[in-house]
Amino acid sequence: MKKLLLLLLSVVIIISMVGCAADNTAPDAETAAEQAEEPPALFNKTLVVYFSATGNTRNVAQNIASATNADLHEIVPEIPYTDADLDYNSDCRANREQNDDMARPAINGSIENMEQYETMFLGYPIWWGNAPKIIFTFLESYDFSGKTIIPFCTSGSSPIGSTAAMQSVTPGANWLDGHRFSGGSSSDVVMEWVNGLGL
Repeated sequence: MKKLLLLLLSVVIIISMVGCAADNTAPDAETAAEQAEEPPALFNKTLVVYFSATGNTRNVAQNIASATNADLHEIVPEIPYTDADLDYNSDCRANREQNDDMARPAINGSIENMEQYETMFLGYPIWWGNAPKIIFTFLESYDFSGKTIIPFCTSGSSPIGSTAAMQSVTPGANWLDGHRFSGGSSSDVVMEWVNGLGL
């Protein structure tokens, strides 16, 4: 009789242990399933692209990327701009480029898998009332058909101006109204603008 009771008790203990083990593995299976549903980083659909000669536009671009959880890409000129190149009171490089409709300063590097992005913020400083010509180099390097482009600029006083010239080199793109920021705009100011876009 004792042997029978011990046998029954052993069976009950074994069944209890199997049940506990099953309970312990269930959350892991659920976690694995949840992780499988999460899209990989490759499918991040928003990109912040910027050109910044002095760092002001970079700060705003970083704040936008943080606010939108977007990828960030800097347009780097093949020949960097020096202080002398930006001396607007002289016949400097920046002035010569802005006065030449055909100027297209070369860019160092490119964006892989541009096709994965649906929305792009495009940032730049204002040079003599317009976007620097290196922005046109960038825009003419990719196909933006079906993509949404949201321009932003940094300037002490000049407005963002017309984007008609940039739109003309990006057929098929959907341009939203842009925004001008001062160089020292806070992350709160940037966040307020981004939230107002309704993206």
